[in-house]
Amino acid sequence: MGDLATQAAELKSRHVPGSPLVLPNAWDAATARLVHGLGFPVVATSSYAVAAAAGYPDDNSMPPSVAFAGLAAIAAATPAPVTADLEAGYGLSAVEFTEALFDAGAVGCNLEDGDHHGGLKPVERQAEWLAELKAVARTPFVLNARIDCFILDAGAPQRDLAEAIERGRAYLAAGADCVYPIGLRDPVQIKEFTAAVGGPVNVHYYFDGPSVPELAALGVARISLGAGLFAVAQRAIKDAVATLGDHSSTVD
Repeated sequence: MGDLATQAAELKSRHVPGSPLVLPNAWDAATARLVHGLGFPVVATSSYAVAAAAGYPDDNSMPPSVAFAGLAAIAAATPAPVTADLEAGYGLSAVEFTEALFDAGAVGCNLEDGDHHGGLKPVERQAEWLAELKAVARTPFVLNARIDCFILDAGAPQRDLAEAIERGRAYLAAGADCVYPIGLRDPVQIKEFTAAVGGPVNVHYYFDGPSVPELAALGVARISLGAGLFAVAQRAIKDAVATLGDHSSTVD
């Protein structure tokens, strides 16, 4: 447990506004080793990629045993601190969730506030859940609270930004170490969010969006690729297989 606490402290210390932690998200032991071998000091997972690799949708329906077994394999494959995207917690209690996280060898997690029915969880209920997780954990861990306004709400961008700031402040007050307004990609709004929320901010990296230095200049403390690398890998496989020609066959 001492090692986990040390890794958690290291992970938390890397969330520096203006000098962000960059996370090319992995989904299995091989990609975790690859990412760490390329010099990245922290390994993060992508829930979409982990779920897809295991045959499940990314909608909090993956069995916890599957999710945490995959996480354990990733954590065992690298000496780096591991932070896991664990959707909405898979219906576990706070104690069950934190124990599973530590047993798998991870020291950080993302948790989302979307309810997978097209809406957002009430901010007060989500803040209470985050606070409970921190209160029951037997060792410190880094909690990255995802804010889903920009991917689930069809409202006007400025209204979404105002709600995202409100949620970010509430989650930080509840004990979150970082907040993640996924889908926020406009540089002006990113700067406004980082200035207003009052704590470390994680943004999603888009290959056609602002560069890492540009995001750093906006005050971002953490940059995630999410399922971006998984999508790149899938396209590469498709392109490679296409060079083999058409070898499809019909089975009677």
